Amino acid sequence: MPVPMARNSPQRAGFLLGGGKSTRMGADKAFLELGGQTLLARALGVMAEVCGRVTIVGDPAKFAAYASTKYGPVVADVFPGCGPIAGIHAALVHSSADMNLMLAVDMPLISAELLTFLFTEAESNNATVTVARTSKGLQPLCAIYRRDFLPVAERALRAGKYKIDAAFAGVSVRVIDAGELAAAGFSERSFFNVNTPQDLKKALKE
Repeated sequence: MPVPMARNSPQRAGFLLGGGKSTRMGADKAFLELGGQTLLARALGVMAEVCGRVTIVGDPAKFAAYASTKYGPVVADVFPGCGPIAGIHAALVHSSADMNLMLAVDMPLISAELLTFLFTEAESNNATVTVARTSKGLQPLCAIYRRDFLPVAERALRAGKYKIDAAFAGVSVRVIDAGELAAAGFSERSFFNVNTPQDLKKALKE
């Protein structure tokens, strides 16, 4: 079994998917506050604990204030308007790391411990994607992707197929089921995502 990489290994890249139009929320989710922090700042902080480098994927103008020596330039979608798979594709185009965490900005209950667990699992297998599955299905927006997912994502985008789960059919996938998550001390509540004002209120109570 491969030896897991150290925390903050340069071979661990993190990409924060900044989100789209947030129509159900009625406001830009990335800049909503939860516990005195924006969802954006919250996610960046957690990712920085486990990744050698963290990059925002989204509109460069919207996230211009975060383009710095700490996070680097914001990465824009090569295929704009095509959903999260376009963000994953843009991240992998930009990445030089083998292990790439993709995290959606609207998952505020994700912890550094859970991300470390996902990386450790990914580093112990040869699968292209390491992803958790909860009672609500696969969680591809908090998962580890090797760089060889890039051509798979590009083919899907060029074919107009924007569902991430469907793209998994052509690659090896390590699925971490709910039982494994629970045995490692994690609840599927960690993957809760905020889409509406009601969701934000619920997250505040978690």
